[in-house]
Amino acid sequence: MKQRPPPTKQMSFASYEFAQKKRVTRREKFLAEMEQVVPWARLEALIEPKYPSAGRVGRQPIGIARMLRMYFLQQWFGLADEAVEDALYDSQSMREFVGIDLARESVPDATTLLKFRRLLEEHQLTAALFEGINAHLAERGLLLREGTMVDATIIAAPPSTKNKDHARDPEMHQTKKGNEWHFGLKAHIGADAQSGLVHSLHTTAANESDVAHAHEVLHGQETKVHLDAGYTGVEKREEVTQAQAQGRIMADIEWVVAAKRGKIKKMAEGPLKALVQAVERTKAQIRARVEHPFHVVKNLFRHKKVRYKGLAKNGAQLYSLFGLANLVIAKRTLLAPDTRGAS
Repeated sequence: MKQRPPPTKQMSFASYEFAQKKRVTRREKFLAEMEQVVPWARLEALIEPKYPSAGRVGRQPIGIARMLRMYFLQQWFGLADEAVEDALYDSQSMREFVGIDLARESVPDATTLLKFRRLLEEHQLTAALFEGINAHLAERGLLLREGTMVDATIIAAPPSTKNKDHARDPEMHQTKKGNEWHFGLKAHIGADAQSGLVHSLHTTAANESDVAHAHEVLHGQETKVHLDAGYTGVEKREEVTQAQAQGRIMADIEWVVAAKRGKIKKMAEGPLKALVQAVERTKAQIRARVEHPFHVVKNLFRHKKVRYKGLAKNGAQLYSLFGLANLVIAKRTLLAPDTRGAS
């Protein structure tokens, strides 16, 4: 007896109208690109061992694929849990991305997303997602090991005490940068010198010095490290010499640290000063790539302020943000046809 083919899913009127419209919005284009560049199967496999296999009686848990897409929407568009739920009801392009048809089902509520986010935090899965994304990029030849750029950025936290505790977040601190005071945390990153992709992340309170944590964001195989003038003397730091003695980082690293502006300004005019200025410009051109991940996270993903209390929760989110930022930075290469091995 001839077997019938599986029934095809009928398109709803809303989906049909959406498919027929003429103009593709920037959001649709972005989501279509992310659908292609995110290594979904790899990331879902990382979550699957910790994901509940059964819900309450008569209620099955929502699939990992759908919840991961909702969580990524939250990171890309800087949305609170409730705002993600509202956005999915409002936006057909977001519903298409997550795979929701309102004619057949409702949008997972904010509480469901909150539980998923807490699951990721509890099992350190955002760090695993970050590593999974980087493994995918390394397989495409986008993460090299020779050089690293090290830098840090401050992410603000609410300084007000007008809350139920009448206090600031005790894990956040203030620091002075230039002539301004900032309250919040500091994200220290190590980025590939060639591609600008972030390979290491470390989170501290904002008052922690950059140079004290430089060794935390080295992967251990780099032979050259590029840093700004704030890291002057890094090679003499006890943390660095100890890490070298233990073999965690290379003993013969070349530390390429920018000269302090005041030192160059005091030099007498002449060929030597011109040569030093040329060398510093070259250093700055290399270091400039490290600003790209900060731009993506702060400006494109709108993460200029922390969303949660405490370093642990915010640090977990930063792993997701910088992992997704790597995909945005590398998307042009990832979307290009893979010609490796072609004759």
